Amino acid sequence: MKKREIKESVKERYSKIAVGKESGCSCCAGTAPDIIEQAKTAGYSLDEIKSIPEEAIFGLGCGNPTALAEINEGETVLDLGSGGGIDVFLAANKVGEQGKVIGVDMTEEMVQTAAQNAEKGNYTNVEFKLGEIENLPIKDNSIDVIISNCVINLTPDKLIAYTEAFRVLKPGGRILVSDLVTLGDIPEEIRKSFEAWSACIAGAMEKEEYLDIIKKAGFSDVEIVEAHYYTEPEMDVRLEGKILSIQVKANK
Repeated sequence: MKKREIKESVKERYSKIAVGKESGCSCCAGTAPDIIEQAKTAGYSLDEIKSIPEEAIFGLGCGNPTALAEINEGETVLDLGSGGGIDVFLAANKVGEQGKVIGVDMTEEMVQTAAQNAEKGNYTNVEFKLGEIENLPIKDNSIDVIISNCVINLTPDKLIAYTEAFRVLKPGGRILVSDLVTLGDIPEEIRKSFEAWSACIAGAMEKEEYLDIIKKAGFSDVEIVEAHYYTEPEMDVRLEGKILSIQVKANK
């Protein structure tokens, strides 16, 4: 499988989700049939869900990075793979009028949807940019906090993505990333499945290798702060007990 083919397949899937042509639950953290329940299962409180535009919730995440990132008022936050904007809006509520939150997504339809959600919610401290996490449209040393929710596993170039994250962070900046990793071998036919890539499974990296990638990008104090086994209704039985949803923090 070529990297560009994988990226285009993932992009096509999320474009359809953005315009409502496919179900949003591709990387969701639980088995709940309802999007709001999926969000709660992933770690979002009902108060958080009610505080943002409902249209921003697609049920795509495997955690709630804004809950653990310790985002402060006045900071500049970057969300990698911002989707409909759920984490951008939650972060925007925390940084206040003096802060700013930028969402980057490679899918044009998602960026358009998120921008519409921002307008509906009257958010003046957010911005959505079209771009790839391996080539961020962001200046060097300009971001205080980076968050990401079940997105980095979608790229075949995880080291490049984390190197880019390191580049745009200010010295002393930090990341809090929710993602999926593996414990043990994954069947080769799943690794080669475009559908499994867009479902966040095929691209998931072995846990220790994933943490090493973050360190190689230059980050220090790399730590898993939360973890639980990942399940979904139609998951291949060969994957049971082999997919872990983690929340990782690290510093520049």
